[in-house]
Amino acid sequence: MNTSVSHAGRPHFDKLRTGSDPAQGRFANSSDSLRNIAQEMLAYAKKRGASAASAEVSEGFGQAVTVRQGEVETIEYNRDKGLGITVYIGQQRGNASTSDFSPQAVRDTVDAALSIARYTAKDDCSGLPDADMLARDSADQHRTDLDLYHPWDLPVDAAIELARECEQSALDTDKRISNSEGATVNVHEAQFIHANSLGFIGGYPTSRHSVSCAVIAGKDDAMERDYWYSVARDARDIVEVRQIGRIAAERTLRRLNARQLETMQVPVLFEAPIASSLLGHFVGAVSGGSLYRKSSFLLDRMDQPVFAPHINIEDVPDIRKGLASSPFDGEGVKVQRRAIVENGVLRGYFLGSYSARKLGLRTTGNAGGNHNLILTSAGKSGELDFNGLLKKMGRGLLVTELLGQGVNSVTGDYSRGAAGFWVENGQIQYPVQEITIAGNLKDMYRNIVAVGNDVLVQGSKQCGSILIDNMMVAGQ
Repeated sequence: MNTSVSHAGRPHFDKLRTGSDPAQGRFANSSDSLRNIAQEMLAYAKKRGASAASAEVSEGFGQAVTVRQGEVETIEYNRDKGLGITVYIGQQRGNASTSDFSPQAVRDTVDAALSIARYTAKDDCSGLPDADMLARDSADQHRTDLDLYHPWDLPVDAAIELARECEQSALDTDKRISNSEGATVNVHEAQFIHANSLGFIGGYPTSRHSVSCAVIAGKDDAMERDYWYSVARDARDIVEVRQIGRIAAERTLRRLNARQLETMQVPVLFEAPIASSLLGHFVGAVSGGSLYRKSSFLLDRMDQPVFAPHINIEDVPDIRKGLASSPFDGEGVKVQRRAIVENGVLRGYFLGSYSARKLGLRTTGNAGGNHNLILTSAGKSGELDFNGLLKKMGRGLLVTELLGQGVNSVTGDYSRGAAGFWVENGQIQYPVQEITIAGNLKDMYRNIVAVGNDVLVQGSKQCGSILIDNMMVAGQ
């Protein structure tokens, strides 16, 4: 079921080189210009009566080319910019934003934020981060340490050629591939500056590029669709486009002639591309907003077992080229590697300054969410490849697609539509669809039997395929 991949770097990719000079000349505004705007906003806010303030100024641009059935379907260019100011008058808070960088618009935006603040109720938890938490020493070390910016000089003709090559690879895989939703090549670059009245100022450029393909197999009432994609900071790390097309086709073909199942309780194996969604539910449950509102199924579970004993989860902000790496969080707070789960025991939350104060704690440097969140399994339970997981499961359900939003964040109740494959004797037998899998996340986390080494990096949450001992599968 899993397909090995290689990355860009073959001759046909050589012409799509990444720029060697980082951000100079690629944006409408220089980094210094953004810094000046941010500092001017803070100075004006202070002059107009703000006791504290923070500002963020950003801009970005991108290009997306989609080819369908060999023809160009869309070519999109985007360029955007914006600034926002948050002001405090004592413990009253106001926020305003604009996309106009003119001096008058900047002043008007600050005045609007101050006006809002004067009419808001006092909140003793509002305010800037504690000064000693700010990333003063690491704010400008992003390029050498984290390597987050790789401009892709990709002419539109070359993007079209790549998209065509990707789609054609999918169409050539098998005659049963009957249609295509297209292949898309996306290029995006951005930069920002964050500053506050405590003296913090920092920012950096970033890039995020991707190639995706979606195709259809079969005909009439027996059609199936699936897709594949690859995303990276550096275009040279994107999976080779012909492989993306081929994998999209293979994932689509394997879904043909799907059946239904009888209702039963069996082990369930979540394939790596969707297993990370289980991490997403966990992050929501141990994030500040859910905790102080008491709307989490993991309320008051600090230092208690919440996962199987072999599970470890770490928040890692300093991976080079990481899709969620950063030297500081959305408030300018210094970030660090943290163990969130150790041997199944909950050791950390995800907190910004406001939610931390509501809970009587200190920020964890997660204003804006988690960084690169990595789930691993200790011992032999974490050494299995995908086929090894199938053998360990023996008989059960392999889930490759989840449908709907049936997750209750307060109780942990989990019920989602699913599609995948029935497994007997550690071997895939046939595709299945129109089923529902159900359980409770508290039980599901504790019943993780093994985690595969087939880790797939497509976002901020990373893990291999996850095998859960027992879930309800509802079918016919």
